[in-house]
Amino acid sequence: MEKILLHCCCAPCSVSCVEPLRAEGLEPVALWYNPNIHPWKEYQARRDCLLEYAPAIGMEVRVREEYGLREFVRHVAGEIDRRCAWCYRCRLEGTAEFAAREGYSAFTTTLLASVYQDHEGIARMAEECANKYGVKFLYRDFRPNFREGNRRARELGLYMQKYCGCVFSEEDRYQKQILRDQKRFAQEEENL
Repeated sequence: MEKILLHCCCAPCSVSCVEPLRAEGLEPVALWYNPNIHPWKEYQARRDCLLEYAPAIGMEVRVREEYGLREFVRHVAGEIDRRCAWCYRCRLEGTAEFAAREGYSAFTTTLLASVYQDHEGIARMAEECANKYGVKFLYRDFRPNFREGNRRARELGLYMQKYCGCVFSEEDRYQKQILRDQKRFAQEEENL
């Protein structure tokens, strides 16, 4: 089996990708490189879940340890609503550079499994990064496996995150509750 580098954002998303790649005769080697995930406990939970899951399916994992809160905020602070583009590019470029340096023939990413991400943007950026580092980007649309992969991840008891990864996506997750609380406390102030 030919080994390829599989950038993994988390163990649950990898469930959607590993079997289809193996069915093609490709053996994924997982790469943990996610300096976008915050806070630290979330980063740690996702990384450690992947490290615990991978041996159970016989998948090698390489870790590029970089908790990048300050770097992430520096890059996205001016355009928080456009942060995802920097986030994708950062991880894809890091993956392409790693694949080229370590001699992998190709790389792909579990980001292509999520129905919530900018699929076309991810594929385009990955291709650009592949060209920059002289390594092949292996495009696959893993989205058809997304729901089944999540179901299987729950069955396996894998840690299932509740937001994309960055602190701003966590804020988005709670936005309705934040607005309800603001309204409630404003009304309480008016009634005093």
